[in-house]
Amino acid sequence: MPKSIFKLFCIVFLVILSSCAKRGNITGGLKDSIAPVLSSSFPKNGTVNFNGKEIKLVFNEFVKLKNVNKQLIISPPMKNQPEILPYNASKVITIKLKDTLLPNTTYSFNFGQSIEDNNEGNPYSQFKYLFSTGATIDSLKLNVKIKDALEKKQDNFVSVMLYEINEKFNDSTIYKETPRYITNTLDSLKIVTLENIKAGKYLLLALKDNGNNKFNPKVDKIGFQKQYITIPNDTIFELELFKEKIPFTAIKPSQASGNKMLMGYEGNPKGIKVTIKNGAEILPNLVTQFPKKDSVHIWFKPIKTDSLQVRIEKDNFLKDFTVKLKKQKPDTLSINAEFSSTLPLRERFTLNSSTPLLQFDKSKISIKNKDSLALDFTTDYDEFEQKFYLNFKKEASEKYKIILFPGALTDFFDNKNDTLSYSIGTKNLSDYGNMRVILENVKRFPLIVQLTDKEGKVKYTEYPEKNTTLNFDTIEPATYTLRVIYDDNKNKTWDTGSYLEKRQSEEVIYFPKEINIRSNWDWEQIFNLELKN
Repeated sequence: MPKSIFKLFCIVFLVILSSCAKRGNITGGLKDSIAPVLSSSFPKNGTVNFNGKEIKLVFNEFVKLKNVNKQLIISPPMKNQPEILPYNASKVITIKLKDTLLPNTTYSFNFGQSIEDNNEGNPYSQFKYLFSTGATIDSLKLNVKIKDALEKKQDNFVSVMLYEINEKFNDSTIYKETPRYITNTLDSLKIVTLENIKAGKYLLLALKDNGNNKFNPKVDKIGFQKQYITIPNDTIFELELFKEKIPFTAIKPSQASGNKMLMGYEGNPKGIKVTIKNGAEILPNLVTQFPKKDSVHIWFKPIKTDSLQVRIEKDNFLKDFTVKLKKQKPDTLSINAEFSSTLPLRERFTLNSSTPLLQFDKSKISIKNKDSLALDFTTDYDEFEQKFYLNFKKEASEKYKIILFPGALTDFFDNKNDTLSYSIGTKNLSDYGNMRVILENVKRFPLIVQLTDKEGKVKYTEYPEKNTTLNFDTIEPATYTLRVIYDDNKNKTWDTGSYLEKRQSEEVIYFPKEINIRSNWDWEQIFNLELKN
Protein backbone atom coordinates (compact mmCIF):
# COMPACT_ATOMS: atom_id res chain seq x y z
CA MET A 1 0.00 0.00 0.00
CA PRO A 2 1.44 3.40 -0.90
CA LYS A 3 2.48 5.54 2.05
CA SER A 4 0.07 8.35 1.16
CA ILE A 5 -2.96 6.04 1.09
CA PHE A 6 -1.93 4.36 4.34
CA LYS A 7 -1.53 7.76 6.03
CA LEU A 8 -4.98 8.87 4.86
CA PHE A 9 -6.50 5.63 6.11
CA CYS A 10 -4.99 6.16 9.58
CA ILE A 11 -6.36 9.72 9.83
CA VAL A 12 -9.88 8.63 8.86
CA PHE A 13 -9.76 5.77 11.34
CA LEU A 14 -8.72 8.09 14.21
CA VAL A 15 -11.47 10.59 13.41
CA ILE A 16 -14.09 7.82 13.44
CA LEU A 17 -12.72 6.42 16.68
CA SER A 18 -12.71 9.88 18.29
CA SER A 19 -16.30 10.59 17.29
CA CYS A 20 -17.41 7.22 18.63
CA ALA A 21 -15.74 7.92 21.97
CA LYS A 22 -17.12 11.44 22.39
CA ARG A 23 -19.49 11.73 25.36
CA GLY A 24 -22.78 13.52 24.84
CA ASN A 25 -25.34 15.06 27.22
CA ILE A 26 -28.78 13.48 27.19
CA THR A 27 -31.46 16.13 27.26
CA GLY A 28 -34.81 15.44 28.84
CA GLY A 29 -36.75 17.58 26.44
CA LEU A 30 -38.84 20.58 27.40
CA LYS A 31 -39.78 21.07 31.05
CA ASP A 32 -43.30 19.94 31.88
CA SER A 33 -45.41 23.02 32.65
CA ILE A 34 -48.86 21.53 32.13
CA ALA A 35 -51.10 21.01 35.16
CA PRO A 36 -52.68 17.60 35.74
CA VAL A 37 -56.17 17.00 34.35
CA LEU A 38 -59.12 15.22 35.95
CA SER A 39 -59.90 12.21 33.75
CA SER A 40 -62.96 10.99 35.62
CA SER A 41 -64.64 10.96 39.02
CA PHE A 42 -66.86 8.49 40.84
CA PRO A 43 -69.54 9.64 41.30
CA LYS A 44 -69.20 12.23 38.54
CA ASN A 45 -68.58 15.88 39.33
CA GLY A 46 -71.95 17.64 39.80
CA THR A 47 -73.86 14.56 40.97
CA VAL A 48 -77.32 15.15 42.50
CA ASN A 49 -79.20 13.04 45.06
CA PHE A 50 -75.82 12.02 46.51
CA ASN A 51 -75.95 9.59 49.43
CA GLY A 52 -72.52 7.94 49.33
CA LYS A 53 -69.55 7.85 51.72
CA GLU A 54 -66.65 7.82 49.26
CA ILE A 55 -65.51 9.86 46.25
CA LYS A 56 -62.73 8.96 43.83
CA LEU A 57 -60.95 11.48 41.61
CA VAL A 58 -58.90 10.02 38.75
CA PHE A 59 -56.18 12.11 37.04
CA ASN A 60 -54.24 11.73 33.81
CA GLU A 61 -50.89 11.53 35.64
CA PHE A 62 -49.45 10.94 39.08
CA VAL A 63 -50.39 13.73 41.49
CA LYS A 64 -49.54 14.58 45.09
CA LEU A 65 -51.30 16.59 47.78
CA LYS A 66 -49.59 19.64 49.29
CA ASN A 67 -50.92 21.56 52.33
CA VAL A 68 -54.34 20.04 51.74
CA ASN A 69 -55.38 20.69 55.35
CA LYS A 70 -54.84 24.42 54.78
CA GLN A 71 -55.85 24.73 51.13
CA LEU A 72 -58.97 22.55 50.97
CA ILE A 73 -62.20 24.50 51.56
CA ILE A 74 -65.34 22.43 52.17
CA SER A 75 -68.62 24.32 52.02
CA PRO A 76 -70.76 23.84 54.04
CA PRO A 77 -68.10 22.95 56.64
CA MET A 78 -68.20 19.42 58.02
CA LYS A 79 -68.07 18.70 61.73
CA ASN A 80 -65.99 15.59 61.11
CA GLN A 81 -63.34 16.27 58.48
CA PRO A 82 -63.12 13.75 55.63
CA GLU A 83 -60.05 11.59 55.14
CA ILE A 84 -58.14 12.47 51.95
CA LEU A 85 -55.97 9.66 50.55
CA PRO A 86 -53.34 8.69 49.58
CA TYR A 87 -50.43 10.40 51.33
CA ASN A 88 -48.03 9.55 48.49
CA ALA A 89 -48.11 10.10 44.73
CA SER A 90 -51.00 8.43 42.90
CA LYS A 91 -53.32 8.87 39.93
CA VAL A 92 -56.35 8.51 42.23
CA ILE A 93 -57.40 10.73 45.15
CA THR A 94 -59.98 9.22 47.49
CA ILE A 95 -62.27 11.29 49.75
CA LYS A 96 -63.80 9.29 52.61
CA LEU A 97 -66.70 11.17 54.22
CA LYS A 98 -67.01 10.92 58.02
CA ASP A 99 -69.98 13.26 58.52
CA THR A 100 -73.76 13.08 58.21
CA LEU A 101 -74.69 15.22 55.21
CA LEU A 102 -77.40 17.88 55.32
CA PRO A 103 -80.50 17.24 53.16
CA ASN A 104 -81.09 19.23 49.96
CA THR A 105 -77.66 20.85 50.19
CA THR A 106 -74.96 21.52 47.60
CA TYR A 107 -71.47 20.63 48.84
CA SER A 108 -68.29 21.95 47.25
CA PHE A 109 -64.71 20.77 47.75
CA ASN A 110 -62.33 23.50 46.55
CA PHE A 111 -58.78 22.12 46.64
CA GLY A 112 -57.11 25.52 46.10
CA GLN A 113 -53.46 24.91 45.14
CA SER A 114 -53.15 21.57 46.96
CA ILE A 115 -53.18 19.17 43.95
CA GLU A 116 -49.88 19.12 42.04
CA ASP A 117 -48.33 16.84 39.45
CA ASN A 118 -45.70 14.60 41.00
CA ASN A 119 -42.74 15.56 38.77
CA GLU A 120 -42.72 19.35 38.38
CA GLY A 121 -45.22 20.46 41.02
CA ASN A 122 -47.59 22.14 38.55
CA PRO A 123 -50.78 22.88 40.53
CA TYR A 124 -54.30 22.04 39.39
CA SER A 125 -55.42 25.49 40.51
CA GLN A 126 -58.78 25.91 42.29
CA PHE A 127 -60.10 22.48 41.30
CA LYS A 128 -63.62 22.10 42.67
CA TYR A 129 -65.69 18.96 43.12
CA LEU A 130 -69.46 19.41 43.63
CA PHE A 131 -72.37 17.23 44.64
CA SER A 132 -75.85 17.80 45.99
CA THR A 133 -77.88 15.75 48.44
CA GLY A 134 -80.96 17.19 46.73
CA ALA A 135 -82.29 17.20 43.20
CA THR A 136 -80.37 20.29 41.99
CA ILE A 137 -76.97 21.98 42.26
CA ASP A 138 -77.34 25.44 43.83
CA SER A 139 -75.75 28.01 41.53
CA LEU A 140 -76.05 31.45 43.19
CA LYS A 141 -72.91 33.30 44.26
CA LEU A 142 -71.73 36.33 46.25
CA ASN A 143 -68.57 38.46 45.89
CA VAL A 144 -66.86 39.81 49.00
CA LYS A 145 -63.86 42.11 49.45
CA ILE A 146 -61.69 41.73 52.57
CA LYS A 147 -59.51 44.38 54.22
CA ASP A 148 -58.13 45.18 57.66
CA ALA A 149 -59.97 47.84 59.64
CA LEU A 150 -56.76 49.57 60.80
CA GLU A 151 -53.70 48.21 59.02
CA LYS A 152 -52.99 48.63 55.32
CA LYS A 153 -51.67 45.07 55.07
CA GLN A 154 -54.36 42.39 54.88
CA ASP A 155 -54.24 39.07 56.75
CA ASN A 156 -54.04 35.89 54.71
CA PHE A 157 -56.20 32.78 55.15
CA VAL A 158 -59.32 34.71 56.15
CA SER A 159 -62.56 32.70 56.13
CA VAL A 160 -65.62 34.36 54.58
CA MET A 161 -68.90 32.92 55.83
CA LEU A 162 -72.67 32.97 55.46
CA TYR A 163 -74.94 31.98 58.35
CA GLU A 164 -78.50 31.16 57.35
CA ILE A 165 -81.09 33.30 59.14
CA ASN A 166 -83.74 30.91 60.42
CA GLU A 167 -85.62 30.18 63.65
CA LYS A 168 -82.47 28.71 65.24
CA PHE A 169 -80.19 31.69 64.53
CA ASN A 170 -79.31 34.29 67.19
CA ASP A 171 -76.33 36.52 68.00
CA SER A 172 -74.53 33.73 69.86
CA THR A 173 -74.69 31.29 66.94
CA ILE A 174 -71.34 32.37 65.48
CA TYR A 175 -69.62 31.50 68.79
CA LYS A 176 -71.01 27.93 68.83
CA GLU A 177 -71.90 26.81 65.32
CA THR A 178 -70.15 26.61 61.95
CA PRO A 179 -71.58 28.58 58.98
CA ARG A 180 -73.81 27.28 56.20
CA TYR A 181 -71.38 28.42 53.48
CA ILE A 182 -67.69 29.22 53.61
CA THR A 183 -64.74 30.18 51.43
CA ASN A 184 -61.24 31.48 52.15
CA THR A 185 -58.82 34.12 50.88
CA LEU A 186 -56.00 31.56 51.15
CA ASP A 187 -52.61 33.28 50.94
CA SER A 188 -53.31 36.23 48.64
CA LEU A 189 -56.92 36.87 47.56
CA LYS A 190 -58.54 40.22 48.39
CA ILE A 191 -61.86 39.47 46.70
CA VAL A 192 -63.43 36.03 47.12
CA THR A 193 -66.56 34.43 45.73
CA LEU A 194 -68.96 32.33 47.74
CA GLU A 195 -70.48 29.93 45.22
CA ASN A 196 -73.22 27.31 44.99
CA ILE A 197 -75.49 29.14 47.41
CA LYS A 198 -79.23 28.75 47.64
CA ALA A 199 -81.57 31.76 47.79
CA GLY A 200 -82.30 33.08 51.27
CA LYS A 201 -81.42 35.53 54.04
CA TYR A 202 -77.94 35.38 55.62
CA LEU A 203 -75.49 36.96 58.03
CA LEU A 204 -72.25 37.75 56.18
CA LEU A 205 -69.03 37.78 58.19
CA ALA A 206 -65.30 37.07 57.96
CA LEU A 207 -62.97 35.49 60.50
CA LYS A 208 -59.21 35.32 60.86
CA ASP A 209 -59.45 32.35 63.21
CA ASN A 210 -57.69 29.17 64.28
CA GLY A 211 -59.50 27.03 61.72
CA ASN A 212 -62.52 25.85 63.72
CA ASN A 213 -64.87 28.27 61.89
CA LYS A 214 -66.30 29.66 65.14
CA PHE A 215 -65.71 33.10 66.64
CA ASN A 216 -63.42 33.33 69.69
CA PRO A 217 -63.06 37.04 70.52
CA LYS A 218 -59.97 36.43 72.65
CA VAL A 219 -57.85 35.43 69.66
CA ASP A 220 -59.83 35.93 66.42
CA LYS A 221 -60.36 38.93 64.18
CA ILE A 222 -63.88 39.49 62.86
CA GLY A 223 -65.58 41.53 60.15
CA PHE A 224 -69.34 41.57 59.62
CA GLN A 225 -72.14 43.12 57.61
CA LYS A 226 -74.46 44.88 60.03
CA GLN A 227 -77.66 44.17 58.12
CA TYR A 228 -78.62 40.71 56.96
CA ILE A 229 -78.23 40.19 53.22
CA THR A 230 -80.47 38.39 50.77
CA ILE A 231 -79.34 36.04 48.01
CA PRO A 232 -79.38 36.54 45.01
CA ASN A 233 -77.37 39.76 45.31
CA ASP A 234 -75.07 41.51 42.81
CA THR A 235 -73.39 43.77 45.41
CA ILE A 236 -69.68 43.38 46.15
CA PHE A 237 -69.73 43.59 49.94
CA GLU A 238 -66.69 44.85 51.87
CA LEU A 239 -65.79 43.42 55.26
CA GLU A 240 -63.22 45.07 57.56
CA LEU A 241 -61.45 42.79 60.02
CA PHE A 242 -60.80 43.98 63.56
CA LYS A 243 -59.81 42.50 66.91
CA GLU A 244 -62.44 43.18 69.53
CA LYS A 245 -61.61 44.82 72.81
CA ILE A 246 -61.96 42.02 75.35
CA PRO A 247 -62.89 42.49 79.02
CA PHE A 248 -60.03 42.83 81.49
CA THR A 249 -58.94 39.62 83.21
CA ALA A 250 -56.01 39.23 85.60
CA ILE A 251 -53.79 36.17 85.85
CA LYS A 252 -52.49 35.23 89.29
CA PRO A 253 -49.51 37.43 90.24
CA SER A 254 -46.16 35.95 91.23
CA GLN A 255 -43.17 37.44 93.00
CA ALA A 256 -40.60 38.88 90.60
CA SER A 257 -38.14 40.48 93.06
CA GLY A 258 -37.95 41.60 96.65
CA ASN A 259 -40.27 44.53 95.98
CA LYS A 260 -42.43 43.70 92.98
CA MET A 261 -44.82 41.14 91.51
CA LEU A 262 -45.41 40.22 87.90
CA MET A 263 -49.02 39.81 86.74
CA GLY A 264 -50.27 38.76 83.32
CA TYR A 265 -53.57 40.02 81.96
CA GLU A 266 -56.03 40.03 79.08
CA GLY A 267 -57.68 43.24 77.90
CA ASN A 268 -56.56 46.74 78.87
CA PRO A 269 -54.73 47.04 82.21
CA LYS A 270 -54.79 50.83 82.48
CA GLY A 271 -56.83 52.00 85.44
CA ILE A 272 -56.72 48.76 87.43
CA LYS A 273 -57.03 49.10 91.20
CA VAL A 274 -54.70 46.93 93.26
CA THR A 275 -55.08 46.44 97.00
CA ILE A 276 -52.28 44.62 98.86
CA LYS A 277 -52.82 43.44 102.43
CA ASN A 278 -50.55 41.90 105.02
CA GLY A 279 -53.20 40.72 107.43
CA ALA A 280 -55.26 43.82 108.20
CA GLU A 281 -52.51 46.23 107.09
CA ILE A 282 -52.94 47.80 103.65
CA LEU A 283 -49.62 48.32 101.84
CA PRO A 284 -48.98 51.16 99.36
CA ASN A 285 -48.42 49.99 95.79
CA LEU A 286 -47.89 51.18 92.24
CA VAL A 287 -48.70 49.47 88.93
CA THR A 288 -46.53 49.89 85.82
CA GLN A 289 -46.38 48.29 82.39
CA PHE A 290 -43.90 45.49 81.74
CA PRO A 291 -42.51 46.67 78.35
CA LYS A 292 -43.62 44.71 75.25
CA LYS A 293 -45.47 42.08 77.31
CA ASP A 294 -49.10 41.50 78.32
CA SER A 295 -48.00 41.86 81.94
CA VAL A 296 -47.69 44.54 84.60
CA HIS A 297 -45.40 45.07 87.55
CA ILE A 298 -47.02 45.58 90.94
CA TRP A 299 -44.61 47.40 93.21
CA PHE A 300 -44.77 47.23 97.03
CA LYS A 301 -42.49 48.22 99.89
CA PRO A 302 -40.26 45.33 101.05
CA ILE A 303 -41.81 43.52 104.00
CA LYS A 304 -40.98 40.47 106.10
CA THR A 305 -43.87 38.08 105.59
CA ASP A 306 -44.58 34.70 103.99
CA SER A 307 -47.45 35.87 101.79
CA LEU A 308 -49.58 38.84 100.76
CA GLN A 309 -53.24 39.12 99.82
CA VAL A 310 -53.73 40.91 96.51
CA ARG A 311 -57.09 42.15 95.23
CA ILE A 312 -57.38 43.17 91.55
CA GLU A 313 -60.34 45.33 90.41
CA LYS A 314 -61.25 46.80 87.03
CA ASP A 315 -64.65 47.30 85.43
CA ASN A 316 -66.58 44.08 86.15
CA PHE A 317 -63.53 42.11 87.23
CA LEU A 318 -62.77 41.52 90.91
CA LYS A 319 -60.60 38.73 92.24
CA ASP A 320 -58.47 38.01 95.30
CA PHE A 321 -55.11 36.22 95.11
CA THR A 322 -52.62 35.00 97.68
CA VAL A 323 -49.00 35.54 96.61
CA LYS A 324 -46.26 33.56 98.36
CA LEU A 325 -43.08 35.51 99.09
CA LYS A 326 -39.47 34.44 99.36
CA LYS A 327 -36.43 36.47 100.30
CA GLN A 328 -35.21 38.08 97.08
CA LYS A 329 -33.03 41.05 96.20
CA PRO A 330 -34.95 44.32 95.78
CA ASP A 331 -34.75 46.43 92.63
CA THR A 332 -32.46 49.44 92.67
CA LEU A 333 -32.88 52.80 90.98
CA SER A 334 -31.16 53.30 87.62
CA ILE A 335 -31.86 55.88 84.95
CA ASN A 336 -31.20 55.74 81.21
CA ALA A 337 -31.88 58.21 78.42
CA GLU A 338 -33.84 57.24 75.30
CA PHE A 339 -31.66 59.52 73.13
CA SER A 340 -27.93 59.22 73.66
CA SER A 341 -26.36 61.74 71.26
CA THR A 342 -28.93 63.26 68.90
CA LEU A 343 -32.35 64.54 69.95
CA PRO A 344 -34.85 64.79 67.05
CA LEU A 345 -36.48 68.21 66.90
CA ARG A 346 -39.98 66.73 67.22
CA GLU A 347 -39.12 64.56 70.26
CA ARG A 348 -38.90 65.24 73.97
CA PHE A 349 -35.85 64.37 76.07
CA THR A 350 -36.93 61.20 77.85
CA LEU A 351 -35.55 59.29 80.83
CA ASN A 352 -36.57 55.74 81.70
CA SER A 353 -36.32 54.53 85.28
CA SER A 354 -35.88 50.97 86.54
CA THR A 355 -38.18 51.68 89.50
CA PRO A 356 -41.24 53.96 89.53
CA LEU A 357 -40.54 57.59 90.38
CA LEU A 358 -42.56 59.49 92.95
CA GLN A 359 -41.03 62.92 93.51
CA PHE A 360 -39.30 65.46 91.25
CA ASP A 361 -37.25 68.49 92.31
CA LYS A 362 -37.09 70.87 89.36
CA SER A 363 -34.61 73.12 91.19
CA LYS A 364 -32.04 70.32 90.94
CA ILE A 365 -32.28 70.05 87.15
CA SER A 366 -30.29 72.21 84.75
CA ILE A 367 -30.59 72.54 80.96
CA LYS A 368 -28.09 74.77 79.14
CA ASN A 369 -27.29 75.37 75.48
CA LYS A 370 -23.81 75.51 73.95
CA ASP A 371 -23.49 79.16 75.04
CA SER A 372 -24.13 78.06 78.64
CA LEU A 373 -27.46 79.89 78.73
CA ALA A 374 -29.97 78.27 81.07
CA LEU A 375 -33.24 77.25 79.40
CA ASP A 376 -36.74 77.23 80.79
CA PHE A 377 -38.34 73.80 80.89
CA THR A 378 -41.27 71.84 82.23
CA THR A 379 -41.52 68.20 83.28
CA ASP A 380 -44.03 65.39 82.79
CA TYR A 381 -44.09 61.87 84.17
CA ASP A 382 -45.92 58.85 82.80
CA GLU A 383 -46.20 56.59 85.84
CA PHE A 384 -47.61 53.59 83.98
CA GLU A 385 -44.78 53.62 81.40
CA GLN A 386 -42.13 54.89 83.89
CA LYS A 387 -41.05 57.72 81.58
CA PHE A 388 -39.84 61.14 82.75
CA TYR A 389 -39.99 63.95 80.16
CA LEU A 390 -38.11 67.24 79.99
CA ASN A 391 -39.85 69.77 77.74
CA PHE A 392 -37.86 72.73 76.40
CA LYS A 393 -37.66 74.73 73.20
CA LYS A 394 -35.15 73.11 70.85
CA GLU A 395 -33.21 74.85 68.10
CA ALA A 396 -31.58 73.29 65.07
CA SER A 397 -27.77 72.77 65.09
CA GLU A 398 -27.64 73.27 68.84
CA LYS A 399 -25.98 71.40 71.70
CA TYR A 400 -27.44 70.97 75.17
CA LYS A 401 -26.05 70.00 78.54
CA ILE A 402 -28.61 68.40 80.84
CA ILE A 403 -27.70 67.75 84.46
CA LEU A 404 -29.84 66.17 87.15
CA PHE A 405 -28.14 66.82 90.48
CA PRO A 406 -28.44 64.39 93.42
CA GLY A 407 -32.00 64.24 94.73
CA ALA A 408 -33.66 65.53 91.56
CA LEU A 409 -35.57 62.24 91.29
CA THR A 410 -36.92 60.13 94.16
CA ASP A 411 -38.42 56.72 93.56
CA PHE A 412 -41.19 54.74 95.28
CA PHE A 413 -38.64 53.31 97.75
CA ASP A 414 -37.15 56.72 98.68
CA ASN A 415 -34.03 56.10 96.60
CA LYS A 416 -32.56 59.23 95.01
CA ASN A 417 -30.45 59.66 91.92
CA ASP A 418 -26.76 60.43 91.87
CA THR A 419 -25.55 63.15 89.50
CA LEU A 420 -26.75 62.43 85.96
CA SER A 421 -25.19 64.32 83.07
CA TYR A 422 -26.18 64.17 79.41
CA SER A 423 -24.74 65.94 76.37
CA ILE A 424 -27.04 65.93 73.39
CA GLY A 425 -27.37 67.82 70.13
CA THR A 426 -29.81 68.54 67.35
CA LYS A 427 -29.32 68.20 63.60
CA ASN A 428 -29.46 70.88 60.90
CA LEU A 429 -32.84 71.77 59.45
CA SER A 430 -31.49 70.61 56.09
CA ASP A 431 -31.20 67.09 57.53
CA TYR A 432 -34.98 66.89 57.78
CA GLY A 433 -37.86 67.01 55.36
CA ASN A 434 -41.14 68.90 55.60
CA MET A 435 -44.52 67.66 54.46
CA ARG A 436 -47.74 69.61 54.03
CA VAL A 437 -50.93 67.56 53.80
CA ILE A 438 -54.04 69.13 52.26
CA LEU A 439 -57.19 67.15 53.03
CA GLU A 440 -60.13 67.25 50.65
CA ASN A 441 -63.75 66.11 51.17
CA VAL A 442 -63.48 65.70 54.93
CA LYS A 443 -66.82 64.36 56.18
CA ARG A 444 -66.45 65.31 59.85
CA PHE A 445 -64.01 66.29 62.62
CA PRO A 446 -61.91 65.59 64.64
CA LEU A 447 -59.36 63.55 62.72
CA ILE A 448 -56.27 61.58 63.62
CA VAL A 449 -53.76 62.06 60.79
CA GLN A 450 -50.73 59.78 60.98
CA LEU A 451 -47.53 58.93 59.15
CA THR A 452 -46.45 55.31 59.64
CA ASP A 453 -43.24 53.54 58.64
CA LYS A 454 -42.87 50.39 56.55
CA GLU A 455 -43.65 48.19 59.56
CA GLY A 456 -46.84 50.12 60.31
CA LYS A 457 -45.45 51.87 63.41
CA VAL A 458 -46.83 55.37 63.95
CA LYS A 459 -44.03 57.93 63.64
CA TYR A 460 -45.91 61.27 63.56
CA THR A 461 -49.44 62.32 64.44
CA GLU A 462 -51.54 65.47 64.01
CA TYR A 463 -55.02 65.97 65.47
CA PRO A 464 -56.98 68.57 63.47
CA GLU A 465 -60.37 69.61 64.86
CA LYS A 466 -61.21 71.98 62.01
CA ASN A 467 -58.13 72.55 59.82
CA THR A 468 -57.71 70.73 56.52
CA THR A 469 -54.10 71.85 55.95
CA LEU A 470 -51.55 70.16 58.21
CA ASN A 471 -47.80 70.61 58.49
CA PHE A 472 -45.49 67.74 59.37
CA ASP A 473 -42.29 69.75 59.78
CA THR A 474 -38.78 68.48 60.56
CA ILE A 475 -39.51 64.81 60.01
CA GLU A 476 -36.85 62.16 59.43
CA PRO A 477 -36.16 61.32 55.76
CA ALA A 478 -37.91 58.00 55.10
CA THR A 479 -40.72 56.32 53.21
CA TYR A 480 -44.09 56.87 54.92
CA THR A 481 -47.67 55.73 54.65
CA LEU A 482 -50.30 58.42 55.23
CA ARG A 483 -53.62 57.58 56.89
CA VAL A 484 -56.60 59.42 58.35
CA ILE A 485 -58.83 58.16 61.17
CA TYR A 486 -62.27 59.63 61.84
CA ASP A 487 -62.15 59.96 65.64
CA ASP A 488 -65.90 59.78 66.22
CA ASN A 489 -65.75 59.46 70.02
CA LYS A 490 -63.07 62.20 70.27
CA ASN A 491 -60.69 60.22 72.49
CA LYS A 492 -57.64 60.75 70.22
CA THR A 493 -57.15 57.05 69.54
CA TRP A 494 -58.50 54.51 67.05
CA ASP A 495 -61.32 52.42 68.50
CA THR A 496 -62.14 48.91 67.43
CA GLY A 497 -65.63 47.49 66.79
CA SER A 498 -67.94 45.04 68.54
CA TYR A 499 -70.01 42.26 67.00
CA LEU A 500 -72.60 42.06 69.80
CA GLU A 501 -73.02 45.85 69.86
CA LYS A 502 -73.23 45.83 66.03
CA ARG A 503 -70.60 48.56 66.01
CA GLN A 504 -67.96 48.88 63.32
CA SER A 505 -64.44 50.17 63.98
CA GLU A 506 -63.69 53.85 63.50
CA GLU A 507 -63.14 54.56 59.82
CA VAL A 508 -59.57 54.55 58.50
CA ILE A 509 -58.59 55.85 55.05
CA TYR A 510 -55.14 55.30 53.55
CA PHE A 511 -53.46 57.40 50.92
CA PRO A 512 -52.98 54.86 48.12
CA LYS A 513 -49.24 55.40 47.54
CA GLU A 514 -46.20 55.47 49.79
CA ILE A 515 -44.59 58.90 50.22
CA ASN A 516 -40.81 59.25 50.10
CA ILE A 517 -39.61 62.23 52.15
CA ARG A 518 -36.02 63.32 51.53
CA SER A 519 -33.75 65.60 53.51
CA ASN A 520 -33.99 69.32 52.75
CA TRP A 521 -37.24 68.77 50.82
CA ASP A 522 -40.63 70.44 51.13
CA TRP A 523 -43.39 68.11 49.97
CA GLU A 524 -47.06 68.97 49.46
CA GLN A 525 -49.58 66.16 49.29
CA ILE A 526 -53.27 66.48 48.44
CA PHE A 527 -55.35 63.70 50.01
CA ASN A 528 -58.91 63.23 48.76
CA LEU A 529 -60.72 61.29 51.50
CA GLU A 530 -63.49 60.22 49.13
CA LEU A 531 -61.02 57.97 47.31
CA LYS A 532 -61.30 54.49 48.77
CA ASN A 533 -58.12 52.47 49.34
